[in-house]
Amino acid sequence: MKTKGIVTIFGGSGFVGRHLVGQLTKAGYRIRVAVRHPQLAGFLQPLGGLSQIEFVKANIRNEKSIIEAVEGSDYVVNLVGVLAQSGRQNFNSIHVQGARLIAIAAREAGVKQLVQMSALGADEKSSSKYARTKAHGEDAVLNMEPNAIILRPSVVFGPEDGFFNLFAGMMSVLPIVPVFGSKTKFQPIFVGDVASAIKASLEGKAKQGTIYELGGPQIVSMKQVHQKIKSITGMKTWLFPLPLWIAKIIAMLTWFLPNPPITSDQIKLLKKDNVVSNLAMEEHRTYADLVETPPHSIDACVPTYLDRFETVNHNKTV
Repeated sequence: MKTKGIVTIFGGSGFVGRHLVGQLTKAGYRIRVAVRHPQLAGFLQPLGGLSQIEFVKANIRNEKSIIEAVEGSDYVVNLVGVLAQSGRQNFNSIHVQGARLIAIAAREAGVKQLVQMSALGADEKSSSKYARTKAHGEDAVLNMEPNAIILRPSVVFGPEDGFFNLFAGMMSVLPIVPVFGSKTKFQPIFVGDVASAIKASLEGKAKQGTIYELGGPQIVSMKQVHQKIKSITGMKTWLFPLPLWIAKIIAMLTWFLPNPPITSDQIKLLKKDNVVSNLAMEEHRTYADLVETPPHSIDACVPTYLDRFETVNHNKTV
């Protein structure tokens, strides 16, 4: 198969990255996986043919490593992002400064297309620092590379996700599970569909310089997410909706833990629905405008990977 070009993927060993690598190798692209620890990304090798996947050491806080990773590439995809800050891996350094450096390197290297992964809910006026820096990162990228394509997915789900798996794990060990932001709505999109949208963007099916919003076929509230998990697994955990002001107190008391149950910034995100906007639909900036095949539903996919929780002792109080 004749190669379609070299795609450098920053964060290529992550949740979305591994699915994107699989799709692009099958389509005939050569892949350069740019990650901080290449030795830990070897599990991607079987996804491609001989010499089709290359691993390079790169840190998006290090300009020199970015330039070296991008050199000779035809396309660049930036998937790097953090949900919580930790040391130098903070929202600004990753979402804004790192994204800007990648855009500059892509422009200087003359790549055919840069695709930047953002997030649905990115908003410069948001009270959430995560959402603000995602929006500032979009601006930084488009200022440096006006032809870049920005993709904003809602919650991404799939076999290795940190959403349905996280809540199912909690429900498997706790008789009572608090539900924060129970009325907040999401439009979860399957990880393979996000990868398809990125692939379509690289192949000229997206309008350059445009921000696309990606959501799946189902809109669900946080409470409905938990109820679906109960229905799929048969677990009888008692769901206990908690108002966000109580969640705020919990965040204040647990902020120092390595993995707090919830952060003050995440609480701010839960104050606003995470769904594709009417404006994006009117302006044809959605998943359907990039990919012909319809997106996968929660009901079709989630049961296939939450089945391991079905063996959990279900003798819990309803």
